[in-house]
Amino acid sequence: MPSVVGLLEQHELAARRRVDGLREEADRIQAELAAAEQKWQEWAIARRRVGTVLAPDDGNIADEEAVPGPRDAETRSAPRQAAKPKSQVPVWREGLAWSVLSVDYQRILTALADRHRLHKGPLTCQELAVVFGLDTVPATVEALRSKAKRLVARGWLAERQPGRFTLAQGPAGQDGAS
Repeated sequence: MPSVVGLLEQHELAARRRVDGLREEADRIQAELAAAEQKWQEWAIARRRVGTVLAPDDGNIADEEAVPGPRDAETRSAPRQAAKPKSQVPVWREGLAWSVLSVDYQRILTALADRHRLHKGPLTCQELAVVFGLDTVPATVEALRSKAKRLVARGWLAERQPGRFTLAQGPAGQDGAS
């Protein structure tokens, strides 16, 4: 007869596998959603551009300045592309854009990408707080540490020395352009 502890371990293992499977599926769907929103925005930009070119204003280029360009569309669509605050951080994989992360996580990646580009070393969470212009009080530093640790656990960042964070190998090669 199996032990009670053994039966509990089996149920725990099955539940953990189910959670892991659902998280992977959610990450995949979130990545697909970000790609679909990007494509949608590109088509909307193309439609506006064609509408501008075909407008019955005899090709007056002066009016074109009032039409939002791709950069404006990206700025407006960024909140839709970024994950909602307090959302899960997907596991990093090849081709996954930074835009699937919330703005706070993107800021951390951008700061560390700048350090990487300048061939500077990793940053502590206290240094990140200074870079962001935040007070270096324990609550702020610990909030950044929590986010950085979550990014490490999901493959976006590396922590080769305790408390010192840098981009992980994969995201470092993409610099947000994935």
